[in-house]
Amino acid sequence: MSFVSLNIESPTDAPAKLTRRALAKQRTRERVLSAARRLFTERGYEGATIRDIAQAAGMSTGAVFASFADKSELFDEILTTDYEIIYAQMRQAGQDAQSVDEGVIGMFAVAYGFHIEQLPLLQASIAVSWTRSETAERRNRSHLKHIFALLDGVLARGVERGELKADIDAKLLAEIIWDVYVANYRRAIFDAWSVEALLARLSEQLKVILAGARA
Repeated sequence: MSFVSLNIESPTDAPAKLTRRALAKQRTRERVLSAARRLFTERGYEGATIRDIAQAAGMSTGAVFASFADKSELFDEILTTDYEIIYAQMRQAGQDAQSVDEGVIGMFAVAYGFHIEQLPLLQASIAVSWTRSETAERRNRSHLKHIFALLDGVLARGVERGELKADIDAKLLAEIIWDVYVANYRRAIFDAWSVEALLARLSEQLKVILAGARA
């Protein structure tokens, strides 16, 4: 599964007023993204060509390339938009939780709920994650640090409350929890598991993962 750059900073300045040309460019970009999202969902990453996306958006391929360097950049922009939507909710769920289990389950309840509504697009992002370039993979791993920071926070607060041992390997635990969370999507894709079923599964897995870390 691919996590891309998250805009987690709150703007401090009022947004500048767009010129007519800039507004037209923004609207074109939004049309392209809307068409691309639909085609990526219907056909997968490889099946949706720039030509098809341009046609679906009602414009030329040149107009698409005026906004995006290539299909990879266009796809990443869609994923970025999605994760910016859910990131704040995941962070809030982790911070508001009264226990480690509640924090982890709350965070990933947000993600599961979002992705179950558009599983084909999720499948496309998973497929792309296996074939991206080395540079893109390094970039993706740097972006994942945002999510691991949330998990680290949940675990650290668990230590502070006395739920977990002080000498836990938080980094390793966070990586294991993440890997289990991602692997569970196969149940949704191939076995039609609901969000509730995925969370019940994750809850049981979490008990095993954290058994040796309990205080």
